[in-house]
Amino acid sequence: MNPLLLFWVPAVLRLLLMVAGTSLVWFLFGRLLAGITAVLLLVAMLATQLFYLYRLAGWLDHPEVTRLPDGWGAWTGVFARLYRLRRDDEKNRAELTEWLARFRQAMTLLPDGVVIMDDVLFLEWCNPAAERHLGLDNERDKGMRVTNLLRNPDFIDYIVLGRYEEPLLLSVRSRKLIVQIIAFETRRQILVTHDVTESDRIDHMRRDFVANVSHELRTPLTVINGFLEIAASQPNLDPATRSAHLKLMTEQGLRMQNLVVDMLTLSRLESIDTPIRPERVAIAPLLERVLQDARALSAGKHEISLQADAPDVIGNSDELHSAFGNLVSNAVRYTPAGGVIRLQWQLQDGRPEFSVQDNGIGISAEHISRLTERFYRVDKSRSRETQGTGLGLAIVKHVLLRHHAVLAIDSHPGQGSRFAVRFPESAISKD
Repeated sequence: MNPLLLFWVPAVLRLLLMVAGTSLVWFLFGRLLAGITAVLLLVAMLATQLFYLYRLAGWLDHPEVTRLPDGWGAWTGVFARLYRLRRDDEKNRAELTEWLARFRQAMTLLPDGVVIMDDVLFLEWCNPAAERHLGLDNERDKGMRVTNLLRNPDFIDYIVLGRYEEPLLLSVRSRKLIVQIIAFETRRQILVTHDVTESDRIDHMRRDFVANVSHELRTPLTVINGFLEIAASQPNLDPATRSAHLKLMTEQGLRMQNLVVDMLTLSRLESIDTPIRPERVAIAPLLERVLQDARALSAGKHEISLQADAPDVIGNSDELHSAFGNLVSNAVRYTPAGGVIRLQWQLQDGRPEFSVQDNGIGISAEHISRLTERFYRVDKSRSRETQGTGLGLAIVKHVLLRHHAVLAIDSHPGQGSRFAVRFPESAISKD
C-alpha cells in the first residue's frame, strides 16, 4: 500500500472521531463544554505530536536500532519505516566495512607496493610492501606529502614532468623498483612499486655467465687455432715440436669438454623438468669411487684417507657422486704437494654428514659467501693452473638444494679448509 495512505487515513479517521465526539458533547451538554472538550483534545493531540517529535529528535542525535522509540497512531508507521531504513543502513555499512577489510587484507598480501594519495600527493594509505620498498610508515606518515617522504631526484623529476604513462626505474634503499603513478577517481592517485632487485640480479648473473663462458672458451680455442695455423704454415715441424703442440691442444680440448659437461650438468640440476628420483644410495661404494678418483687426480702427491661409519641415505647416486667428487677434487687442486686430505662420512647430532678437510692454502672470510657462484674465483691466476672450470661448487650447491642438504665451510688462509655437507635426519635410509 502507498505509504501516504498509511499516514493520512488514520489521521483523517482520528480527526473525524474528534469532531464526532465534540459534536456529541455539544448535543448533550451544550456549547461551552463542547468547546472546552475540543480544546483539550487539540492540546492532547498537539502534546502527543510534540512528545514524539522530541523522541524522534533524540533518536536522530543517537540513531541506534535497539533504542528506536515506540509510536502511537501515525508515529507507529514512521518509526517502523525509520527502523527498516536504519537496519538496512547498518547492514550496508557492515558489508562495506567487510569489503574494505578484505580489500586492505588483499593489498597487504600483494608483493607490489600500493600507495593511495590525493590529487596533491598527500599520503592516505599504503600497504606493507610499499613501506618496505619506500621506507614509509602508514601510521606515522599518513597525511604527509609523498615527495617530502621520498626525496629522490629522479622521483621528483617524474612528478614534475607528469609523464605517468611511462614507468620509472628507481633505486631506493638498495632496491631497484619500477614505479608508476595511476590516476584513480578524480581526486586520488595510486603509486605502484614493483621490486625488480632479484630479477635484475639474475639478469646480471646471466650476463656474467655468458661473458665468463665466452672468456673460458676463448683461451683454449685461441691456443688450438694458433697451433693449427702453425701446423698449416709450417708442415715440416720437427716431431718434438709437433708432439708438444698436439699435447697442448689435447689439454685445451679436454678443458673445453669439461666446461661444456659442467654447464650441461648445472643446467639439468636447475631445470624443474628433471625432478630428483630418490633411491637408496649405497654410500660405501660411492665414497670408494670418490677416493679413487681423488688419488688418480693427486697422482701420489697427497695423503688422502677415508673414514665412513654412517648409514646409507635416500637420494640420487649420480648427483651425490658429482657433488662429493667436486669437493674432493677442489681439495686436491688447492692443497700443495705433500698435504693431507681427510674424507669423513659420519653422523653429527643424528644427521648424516660428509666432510672434506685439508691443510691447503685456505680461503679468506670475505670470499666464503661467494664460493658457490658460477665462475667465482678467489685467485684467478691459480685457478688457471689447477684447470678448474669454475662451476664445481655451483654444481655442489644445486645438488644439495635438491637433496635438502646444506654446505658448511670453515676455512682460514694458510691453515686449510673444511667443507661439510649436512643432510637432514629424514634422509637416512630406513631399509
